[in-house]
Formats: sequence, structure tokens, C-alpha cells
Amino acid sequence: MTQTHDRPRQQDVPPGPLGVLAGAAWQALLVAGIASLVLGVLVLVWPGASLVVAGVLFGLYLLFSGVMQLIAAFGTHASTALRVMAFISGAFSILLGLLCFRGAMQSVLLLALWIGIGWLFRGITQTIAAASDPAVPARGWQVFLGIVNALAGVVLIVSPLESAAVLALLGGIWLVAVGAVEIVTAFRVRSRAKDLPPGA
Repeated sequence: MTQTHDRPRQQDVPPGPLGVLAGAAWQALLVAGIASLVLGVLVLVWPGASLVVAGVLFGLYLLFSGVMQLIAAFGTHASTALRVMAFISGAFSILLGLLCFRGAMQSVLLLALWIGIGWLFRGITQTIAAASDPAVPARGWQVFLGIVNALAGVVLIVSPLESAAVLALLGGIWLVAVGAVEIVTAFRVRSRAKDLPPGA
């Protein structure tokens, strides 16, 4: 009488590295998608509160970066000119950070101006770089995007509070869209992970 050994069932075979990676990936995507969706809904429901929170975080960032620059000014072996510049920049960042905590409008105003100046300089730089170098790929689009960035920066600088409110609205819509796409993608990855052969 011969003994027959049962073949291991598919569910008894432990998942391979690809299966483990796929299982972790869909869960991470799902969590990120839900977080983006919830954050986007909160921004759309309470845009004013979202701006205030963003302003407070911006103030904390300015304080932290200012302190780091002061430490760098006193604790490095750089030249005297660089240390003086680091000290001035750090002290200015701390001053701006403290101004952010004087009121909600100050923090939102500074945040909008900061973004506007950044977009303006980035747009000007991108436009000049693309226009002066014929070898730049998609040169026309680069010039167009540079001009759009510069104009957006000007709009933020001219009317920072109104522009910041529009940015909050667009940011909320974008977060909701990204969250929905990530949730759908997570469930697709999950279904693909179930189709992987055992031990894969």
C-alpha cells in the first residue's frame, strides 16, 4: 500500500518577496489616499482655518530655519562675510517667524508673499534659461511655464490674501482628486497581488 503525499495547497505557501511588497504597497497607498481625501475635504469645508494652520506652520518653519542659520553663523569655520550673512538671514527669519504669531492675517500674508516672490524668481529664471539656450528640451513650453509662474507670483504679491484663499480652494480640490486616485489604485494593486502565483 503506497502512501500519497498531498500537494501543498496554494494558501499554505507563504508569499514571496513580490507578494509581500504588493501587500504592503496597496495598504500604504490606501492610507495615503484616505489621508489626502480627508485633508482635502477639511480644506474645502474650512478654507479659512486651513490658511491659518498653514500660516502657523510657516511661522514655525521660519523660526526653526532662523535658529539653524544662527547656529551655523556662530558654529562654523566659514569666512567672516558668510558668517555675517548667515547671522543676518537667521535673525530676519526669526523676526518674520515671530510676526507670523501676532495674528492669523499676518501669517497668511507673509506666506502668500513668500510663495509669490518664490514663484516670481523661479519664473524669471526659467524663462531666461529656456530663452537663452536653444538646446533646452521643449523650449517653448519651458518659456510658457516660466511666464505663467512669474505672472502667478506677481498676482500673489499684488493681492496676497485673496490669492491665498484661491490657492487653498485649488489645493483642497487637488488633494481630494489625488486621494480618490490613490484609493482606486490601492484596490487595483490589491487585486493584482491576489493574482500573483504562490511564492512569487
